[in-house]
Amino acid sequence: MKSPYANKKENEWLKITKRLVEKHPLKECLVQIVLKSWDSIFKSNFDSYRIGKDFFPEPQIMGFFLHDIIALHLNKVNHDYRIGDAGKEKDVVCISNESLSFEIKTSSHNNQIFGNRSYAQKGSDKDKKHKDGFFLAINFEKFNLKSKQRPEIKLIRFGFLEHGDWIAQKSPKGQQAHLPTNVYEKKFVTLYTREQV
Repeated sequence: MKSPYANKKENEWLKITKRLVEKHPLKECLVQIVLKSWDSIFKSNFDSYRIGKDFFPEPQIMGFFLHDIIALHLNKVNHDYRIGDAGKEKDVVCISNESLSFEIKTSSHNNQIFGNRSYAQKGSDKDKKHKDGFFLAINFEKFNLKSKQRPEIKLIRFGFLEHGDWIAQKSPKGQQAHLPTNVYEKKFVTLYTREQV
């Protein structure tokens, strides 16, 4: 897929991003699906044990649950979407149009998301999945073990990222990649913030 930002100045990025998000068929239901998926995690039983009542998983585990439950809920609403094959496909696959598939990135950071170092590297024909495309970014609260109050979703954004947007850690041992401020501002559209509730 040709980059929608190719040969465009940075001051044009936000307008392009808004147009891409507006045209995506899931734009209207993503917030509802994410919030429903988050609720599902707390309603699920593991034998007689409940998350948030009997045990309090680390953010990475909560993110793992959220990834798959979002894809499952989307499939119920729209059968054109399904859970992706990990490592080979995007997290959520659009069966009829691969360009509408997307990755899900979750984080307990206030407003940043992080990716694997490989996101910052240019893909090749041998790569199992394309690195460019739509991203659903979700930030959520961590468990507070003192209050045991249920954590909530803080921020939901949707946008279009390319491998060149990611910055890999400089250390050869570093396995993480992050995004610069201008990418958050111009290549994402905010769909939901906790303050709206």
